[in-house]
Amino acid sequence: MLEIIQKYGVMFLVGAWPHGPVGGLAATLILAASGLVLAFPLAVLLGFARISDYKALRWFAAAWVVVLRGVPLIMLIFWAYFLVPLVTGMTVSVFTTALVAIVLYESAFLAEIVRAGLQGLPRGQTEAARSVGLSYWQSMRYVILPQALVNMIPSLVNQFVSTVKATSIVYIIGMEELTFVANQVNSVELTSALQTYMVLAGIYFLVCLTLSYAARVVEVHINRRRAGLVQG
Repeated sequence: MLEIIQKYGVMFLVGAWPHGPVGGLAATLILAASGLVLAFPLAVLLGFARISDYKALRWFAAAWVVVLRGVPLIMLIFWAYFLVPLVTGMTVSVFTTALVAIVLYESAFLAEIVRAGLQGLPRGQTEAARSVGLSYWQSMRYVILPQALVNMIPSLVNQFVSTVKATSIVYIIGMEELTFVANQVNSVELTSALQTYMVLAGIYFLVCLTLSYAARVVEVHINRRRAGLVQG
């Protein structure tokens, strides 16, 4: 393993950069973070639709969540790979293809996090906001959503961990992320497959462990802050 790390450590981290596109762990983290950032606004809309008084909106959001959560990510990647160029009429990079698939996929999971965050607040918060003259959307924007976002932070970090692991599947369309780099190394070091994939597993483990620890720290901080407010 040490020999693999010494020879290909930089490649595992950044791929062929600076002599080529960014790859490896850097590409994995960029893809996962970009996917969550772009999926979150859509998830907020879906989360509000899930608790809407309008039945049509609730049904649409529920169908979106159920269908996308029930479809394997690899299928969305294949659909995006063939459908996006067909719809746009342009050649689309593998990064864009993977990003579209992950945004759609993650929007369904994040929507449930948003819904749970909104419904986790006491109804009195909304009633108090409406009683001072705020409209429904003003109360949601200025009172409910900011509080709900704080409650969502640990779940969002945990979802980021899941997304980092899920991005490993995009190597099938040729994106030079971490798993793709491991396959390249394995194709060179034909007799070191076990060591190569142990290095790959170790990198995923360390990244996910770090993120999980960060989520735990944030959760403890939020709970302590709440306890302090209650005592105060």
